[in-house]
Amino acid sequence: MKPAKITECAIIISMIVCLFLPQTLFSQIFNTTTGKAKFTSEAPLELIKAESNKMVCLIDTKDRRFAFSVPVESFEGFNSPLQKEHFRDNYLETDKFKAATFQGKIIEEVDLTQNGVYNIRAKGKVTIHGVEKEMIIKGKITVKDGSILVDSTMDVPLEDFNIKVPRVVNQKIAQVIKVHVESTLTPKK
Repeated sequence: MKPAKITECAIIISMIVCLFLPQTLFSQIFNTTTGKAKFTSEAPLELIKAESNKMVCLIDTKDRRFAFSVPVESFEGFNSPLQKEHFRDNYLETDKFKAATFQGKIIEEVDLTQNGVYNIRAKGKVTIHGVEKEMIIKGKITVKDGSILVDSTMDVPLEDFNIKVPRVVNQKIAQVIKVHVESTLTPKK
């Protein structure tokens, strides 16, 4: 890994960890650095899919705070190398905007220390392409034998995050992108 990439990852992880520092003495933090984030653009003329397995995710079981961050440049897949280049350089501008993030709190009063399946909503701030928007994302959390599985899908309107699509490819890129995140978190040691 290049030194610049290590520094970027360290900054992202530090940012998320700082969110949780005040409660760490009294809370159980669950985390992962290998969560999956996938997106699908289903437009009239083209289906585009990409994914990353470099999502950092944290949950504080005491106060139900939840955060994730994915380096935008880590997405792989696409239909061609040129499509990947346009995604990184023209649409998401990864040289300026390194990560897509969510920081918020699970709304429902759920005990994340008890085995079970919980349908939840998390309210917080999503930041993509340098634009921060408050959103409520729905998902499912499965607590089983000391680990937490997070599974969530959300719609991301490009317009809301100032992502411009040239008219010439308007029929090839959806205006609303489906984003799916899933990760298995274990107690932070």
